[in-house]
Amino acid sequence: MGRGGEPRRVQAHDGELGAAVTRAQQGDEAAFAAAYRLVQPGLLGYLRGLVGDEAEDVAAEAWLEIARDLGRFSGDGAGFRGWTATIARHRALDLLRRQKVRPRAAAFEPDLVELPGPHSTSEQALETLSTERVLDLIAGLPRDQGEAVLLRVVVGLDGPAAARVLGKRPGAVRTSAHRGLQRLAEQMGVRRNGKNEAERRT
Repeated sequence: MGRGGEPRRVQAHDGELGAAVTRAQQGDEAAFAAAYRLVQPGLLGYLRGLVGDEAEDVAAEAWLEIARDLGRFSGDGAGFRGWTATIARHRALDLLRRQKVRPRAAAFEPDLVELPGPHSTSEQALETLSTERVLDLIAGLPRDQGEAVLLRVVVGLDGPAAARVLGKRPGAVRTSAHRGLQRLAEQMGVRRNGKNEAERRT
């Protein structure tokens, strides 16, 4: 935990979340509400990236399942976020299948992206944008990159947890997330770089 550009503000709540989940499993309704408040914003952001305007309905379905199966969960706060993301993803994919709509296709041609250094700069760039703007940008990524970025940055999962949600190897998810973050940073930097270049010419 805490390695490789982990979202620190989410991690800071993992102890509180784990304690709330434990109390909720013992029947404490207020603790379940506390767990909901800690998890829902990231979960909703993730679902918006998958199903757009249907996110709140899918989240509601997911929380019904989470509440029903809470007694079966075993793990800490970070594990709970991963577990809830897995349930939400299944409900989102169910919706897409019912609508006979495929998850967002790649908006860019596949290319080779180098993997230099840490990607904290890209994550910091994302933090300067509004949630809607971030989700709009992520929606334009190839699906594997977009979903990896959502899980790593929006939900706050580490590489292995995101990999479990997606059913992929941690290295593949880290690579997808890094490539997605790099693309986003490049998109956000295009205007700034273009403006700077224009200014240099005048």
